Formats: sequence, C-alpha cells, structure tokens
Amino acid sequence: MRAIQKIIIHCAATIEGKFYNAKDIDKWHLQKGWSGIGYHYVILIDGTIEKGRAIERIGAHTKGHNSTSIGICYIGGLGVDRKAKDTRTDKQIASMLGLLDKLKNDYPGATIHGHNEFANKACPSFNVSEWIKTTEL
Repeated sequence: MRAIQKIIIHCAATIEGKFYNAKDIDKWHLQKGWSGIGYHYVILIDGTIEKGRAIERIGAHTKGHNSTSIGICYIGGLGVDRKAKDTRTDKQIASMLGLLDKLKNDYPGATIHGHNEFANKACPSFNVSEWIKTTEL
C-alpha cells in the first residue's frame, strides 16, 4: 500500500460544456507515451466519478509528488476563449466534495492541493486552498 500524503486536484484543460471521460484522457496520455491515464479519478461534467489509474499504482499527474499522492481530474477548466476558468458544474462540485470526504476518511493525514501549487500552471483553474476553507471537509 502506498503512503498517501497528498490529494491533488487537476482540470482536464478542456472547454466548458464539452463531454470527455476517463477513456478519452487515457487515450491522450497513451499518445504522450505514458502507460495510460495518470489520474486516479475523473469527474465528468454530469458529476459521474470514473476510476482512472488504480490507487495502488503510482500516478502520473504531478512531477515529484506522484508516489505519495492521489490525482483527481475534473473535465473542464477552460472557458470558450480557451483561458483558464473554473468551469465546474454544481454536480461536479458535489461529486468532488463527496470524493474528497471519502479520501480524507481513507487517508486522514493527506492534505488537499491544486496542481498549480506544484507547477507553473493555472490547473485546476481555481484556488483549491481558498475553496477548501469554504467547505465542510
């Protein structure tokens, strides 16, 4: 069992309202030469949570932090102008909160972060630490 220290939230960098799923991301990551989808969970625009890479496997989502983290990706993250935007639907937010609650229960010592805390990127297109302060996790 991996020692999980962090839960890292990402966006798929897809335009708001466009449907994609874990199979699409798996295909994109395979095209990059990876061994498959790098995220452990994907949250679709309708709030459905799909499993990606098995939790037991090291992710491929945040350089330098993959061995001790779980990666969650929501579909979206770009406005129609292709600029970073928090495009999470109400259903995605509800699913994300439920998944984070479950993961915090399973890994009580884990902290929650946005990808942008570890990389010079806008991903996940919202401030995770500020958002977490307003939730009941």
